[in-house]
Amino acid sequence: PFMAVCYSCITIFIIITNIGSLPGVFARIFQEAFGIRQVAAGGFGAVLMNGVKRGLFSNEAGSGSAPCAAAAAECDKPVKAGLTQALGVFVDTIVICSCTAKLVAGKEGMDLLQTAMRYHLGEFGVIFIAVTLFLFSFSTFLGILFYARCNVAYLFGDKWCWQTAYKVLALVMLFIGGIATYTFVWDLGDVGIGLMTIFNIAALYLIGGQALDELKAYEESKK
Repeated sequence: PFMAVCYSCITIFIIITNIGSLPGVFARIFQEAFGIRQVAAGGFGAVLMNGVKRGLFSNEAGSGSAPCAAAAAECDKPVKAGLTQALGVFVDTIVICSCTAKLVAGKEGMDLLQTAMRYHLGEFGVIFIAVTLFLFSFSTFLGILFYARCNVAYLFGDKWCWQTAYKVLALVMLFIGGIATYTFVWDLGDVGIGLMTIFNIAALYLIGGQALDELKAYEESKK
């Protein structure tokens, strides 16, 4: 959370100091997403698909992974945990990702972000992004390890042999991900999170009624 706040503040500062360029940025976004050329070339479908994939990566909504952390939180009512998760989706995607999208165009991945930060903040911006990326990646890896531990314990029992096996596998995958091309990593992640989401959405339809009943009861209690 601390790094997310720092990152948001710096990107918002950059946007405010270049507020005159903001209308053109929004115009470019809508032109590229909904222009006649993009629709005719199938670009709209590609943009939509890519947006859905990256949205899942940024907030995990609907994929079934974030509830592992939410379920471990101390909370007197499950609805409160659900509302907190919904706020997390808003912050991750609408706030942080939108701030990043308005920095610079013409590059991809970390080259895009580091170029923007160097242009606006000098070498400090590059160092800040490097530190931020390290901390975000490290905390993400720890979170995924926690998710995996819970699932391995559920499927095979909380035994040392199974827990050690999955930790070794996780370290091997981390090494492969570090040396592989980023396109391969993204493609592999897309397949994995896509399969997770398909199965999770099926489960959500089955238990969705219970969740809505809990939400209605919570709203009535607040009234």
